[in-house]
Amino acid sequence: MRIAIYPGTFDPITNGHLDVIERACRIFDHVIIAVALNKSKSPLFSSEERVQLIAENLTDNPKTEVLEFDGLIVDLAEKHNAIALIRGLRAVSDFEYEFQMAQMNRHLDDKIETIFMMPNEEYFFTSSRLVKQVFKYTSRERNLIPPNVHTALCTKFGHDL
Repeated sequence: MRIAIYPGTFDPITNGHLDVIERACRIFDHVIIAVALNKSKSPLFSSEERVQLIAENLTDNPKTEVLEFDGLIVDLAEKHNAIALIRGLRAVSDFEYEFQMAQMNRHLDDKIETIFMMPNEEYFFTSSRLVKQVFKYTSRERNLIPPNVHTALCTKFGHDL
């Protein structure tokens, strides 16, 4: 079985992330969405909340699994016999950071490939950070996030649904 891991903070998951997951499922037999604890980023949602928000959007996709992780992604990949790491690229500005991370992962374990995937063009400008910034002031954004994330953000920021 060809297993891939899509790691990220996913704080919160966006439709761009879900698009990348769907594309990865066309290539791999099983895709693990690995939610990084990443306390250095001071996430809005707890890791448990992020896992739940993602899982609720993948209930109809038997090729996916969502879990938390802390540590090196190559160690998680080895533990789950993954052959690839999925990384989303929205714009050229993402590439330098992602390239450095891919090279370090290759240095740590050269058996695991990094696959860069672009979301659909309608999500190129979307990021979890931007979605949270919009929700700080308004709850009107619905096109870039799944409905359960909209509800969760409204709750976090005290907005009406």
